[in-house]
Amino acid sequence: MRPESHSDDQFEGKAPFSSWGRYPNYNATVVPLTWQTDYPAVVKKYDGMPAGALAVGMGRSYGDSCLLKDGFLLNATGMNRLLDWDQENGILTAEAGLTLAQLLDFAVPRGYFLPVSPGTKYVTLGGAIANDIHGKNHHVNGTFGCHVTQFELVRSDGTRMHCSPTDNPDWFDATIGGLGLTGVLTWVQIKLKPIVSRLIDYEGIQFHGVDEFLALTEQYKHIEYTVSWVDCTGTGKNFARGVFMLGDHSKIPDKLTPSPEPKLVFPMDLPGQALNSMTVSAFNTVFFHKQIKQRVRALQDYEPFFYPLDKVLHWNRMYGKSGLLQFQYAIPWESAREGTIAILNEVSKSGLASFLAVLKAFGDVKSPGMMSFPQAGITLALDFPIKPGKSFPLFDRLASMTLDYGGKLYPAKDARMTAAQFQKSYPQWQQFARYKDPLLSSSFWERVTQ
Repeated sequence: MRPESHSDDQFEGKAPFSSWGRYPNYNATVVPLTWQTDYPAVVKKYDGMPAGALAVGMGRSYGDSCLLKDGFLLNATGMNRLLDWDQENGILTAEAGLTLAQLLDFAVPRGYFLPVSPGTKYVTLGGAIANDIHGKNHHVNGTFGCHVTQFELVRSDGTRMHCSPTDNPDWFDATIGGLGLTGVLTWVQIKLKPIVSRLIDYEGIQFHGVDEFLALTEQYKHIEYTVSWVDCTGTGKNFARGVFMLGDHSKIPDKLTPSPEPKLVFPMDLPGQALNSMTVSAFNTVFFHKQIKQRVRALQDYEPFFYPLDKVLHWNRMYGKSGLLQFQYAIPWESAREGTIAILNEVSKSGLASFLAVLKAFGDVKSPGMMSFPQAGITLALDFPIKPGKSFPLFDRLASMTLDYGGKLYPAKDARMTAAQFQKSYPQWQQFARYKDPLLSSSFWERVTQ
């Protein structure tokens, strides 16, 4: 798997390949894509790739949606050229292997920022579209796919399709959030948003309980970026305590410089027992009380606001060699409060503490993506170290509870979703399957469609 800080060297050959969660870990034949014409050429070179293929980027999906056991992984990170730039309108055209980090290094000094950003910038444009990523501003700007204006899709038979809301619109919709299964993206065009500063007008507010979180969400729904850290180890008066974080781009003109490369590297895999309920509970207490006051305001650079974990490369090593699982749901508003309280209670009593627990409201901005994950309501994302005999049963319970409350699960984060759970979360999956490239597949797709 390529490092988080992009480089130009690309491995070719058979090797173990894991996602960011490092579970599962499968062998695959990695084939680099360097030019926009490479996909049909490598299919022919490898005799039609009978074991199937999947285009991959930085491997930052947590589960197996970026894996294909014993198949061919088409590493698209070599297709990372900037093709066109419209400075007046902020419209950028680039090859699909360009990372968000590379995009920001170009766009920020020119006064533009991503319209939607996930919690890491080490994601390719193709991966951002394949998973229709979301960020802290979903309630205002929707998903990444809402800001994609056009792209080219290449099929395994060599067919090249120009896709936009008006040109092959059904393929446009199927590809956004389509898990990389409709074809290989060669280039992408996206509309960026103007900024005048790297700084964010930030405010952090402590809250106690889901009701206070919901009240803050309503109070600050006009603010572009909102997200909450929540303590899922707390009980009693500390149950569901957290910090509500909000921000807008500063309106005061200031320097617009590229970000420095990260220098910190997590040095090794921690022992499996390092992250346990006691250590995570202690960390959560410190994190909650690091704000001496209940409310803090500050001007903050966009890097720690959007990408706090990116400053430490390979931070997933802290979960140990067994890896980590991430669970993320979206529950609609009519059941969101009740479901969130029930799921947080289930996590709290399980004894399996989540080190990184993120709580947020999704808005009602509709994505063009046929298989897009977000829906209006509450989303909760939890990271757990893999503990034999404990983690998987907990995930099974949490997934069942999510569906009982009318929610859905996020394929980009999930290594445990069953076929029944996927098909209930995405009843349109059979309609989507009609757009799937017959050569392309993933371990996730094979697991959930059987």
